[in-house]
Amino acid sequence: MGLPLLEPEQIPIRMPYRSSQYMLRLFETEQKIMSVSMGNPHAILRVDNVKTASVEEMGQRISHHFSFPEKTNVEFMEIIDRDYIKLRVYERGAGETLACGTGACAAVVGGIINGWLNSSVTVELLGGKLQIEWQGEGHSVMMTGPAVTVYEGNVSLPDKKL
Repeated sequence: MGLPLLEPEQIPIRMPYRSSQYMLRLFETEQKIMSVSMGNPHAILRVDNVKTASVEEMGQRISHHFSFPEKTNVEFMEIIDRDYIKLRVYERGAGETLACGTGACAAVVGGIINGWLNSSVTVELLGGKLQIEWQGEGHSVMMTGPAVTVYEGNVSLPDKKL
């Protein structure tokens, strides 16, 4: 999946310096997030339970936060143990999705940087499981998982004479 980008200007996130976690002001509260780019920006929140996480509300607020000039995808990460996490994803412009490979990679990178995860982690998403491996800075993130058909269909286009 390539090298994760961690510098604020590369993500991009409007923060004065690189950090393993950032504080975002959301109305009257502050939310601690991690931020990583895997070619697209991600904000990762550590939550106690992905089932009860306010994915739509918090995802919308964080996705459109001033700190993200290009908006951001938002991941809600529940750590089961150092080798296994559960993840729900709010994608910018789409809302909650069943899976996101770059989001799974970003969440694992953020968890490793903060010392919460090992270098190889199973990520359980609504749409299935992925295996993410990252050996640390200077190394590419590796993702392994199934490729499955989720939809087939036909589209009829009107005939146009050129």
